[in-house]
Amino acid sequence: QVQLAESGGGLVQAGGSLRLSCLASGSTFSNYHVGWFRQAPGKEREFVAVISWSGAITSYADSVKGRFPISRDNAKNSVYLQMNDLKPEDTAVYYCAAQSRARALTTKISDYDYWGQGTQVTVSS
Repeated sequence: QVQLAESGGGLVQAGGSLRLSCLASGSTFSNYHVGWFRQAPGKEREFVAVISWSGAITSYADSVKGRFPISRDNAKNSVYLQMNDLKPEDTAVYYCAAQSRARALTTKISDYDYWGQGTQVTVSS
């Protein structure tokens, strides 16, 4: 079982940048694919980006493609989401989640077994 903790959220002006981190503990980190998801007020949680256990495969939601590169450092048990050119519509609570590498890499929320508590990102116009 793996525990996840997000950090790096905050308040930023439109056009600015933030880097979110997801730190894992409790299990071998390279056994998991890791995804980022977000939930804005009054909206359903949605997929943002995912990275495979090795880092070789990534996938992005169309809304963030080209702005939010995802990366990981298995030696540091961490996954990162670099958020560039932020827009007010990116305002949300951002969650990282883990899925066993024994399963196919997916973007479906229901396929992820372990979740962090979330970090708030607020983008002002």
